[in-house]
Amino acid sequence: MELAFYLSGLVAIFATVGVITGTSPVHAVVYLIVSLIAVALVFFALGAPFAGALEIIVYAGAIMVLFVFVVMMLNLKPDAEREQTFLHPRYWLGPSLLAMVLLGAVVSLLAQGGVGQTIDGDLLTARSVALTLFGPWLMVVELAAILLLAALVTASHVGRRSNPLRHRGGSR
Repeated sequence: MELAFYLSGLVAIFATVGVITGTSPVHAVVYLIVSLIAVALVFFALGAPFAGALEIIVYAGAIMVLFVFVVMMLNLKPDAEREQTFLHPRYWLGPSLLAMVLLGAVVSLLAQGGVGQTIDGDLLTARSVALTLFGPWLMVVELAAILLLAALVTASHVGRRSNPLRHRGGSR
């Protein structure tokens, strides 16, 4: 379990550095997905499989889809020569190598039988998460949902193209 924990933590650090130093928003999103999956594997290695599954479903799944849609709506078109450089192996080799290290950590974790073991004896279940989120933290969950909705509406407004009739002097 320790090997999987340390490998996943190392991959999360390197992938996060890739997010920060990336020049393309698409490649930064790919590094961010690798980083979030590495953090989920850290949860698995610590004996919290439900928290790891939530990490993958909520962050690497839903939030990253939102980021990809925002990048698509902004319509950042690179030059023709820059588009060819995105196909160069140096852009996809980093995330691929980090994903291979994560695969090795998963194999190591499964070989040791460490999935599902806990440190303090308490297993994080769906019931305990639901009781916590929809009990004392209900207002925080609702405020986060409103904040995500506002971000989606703002991204839609920023990415919207202007009405061509408005600029040609057409009827209003």
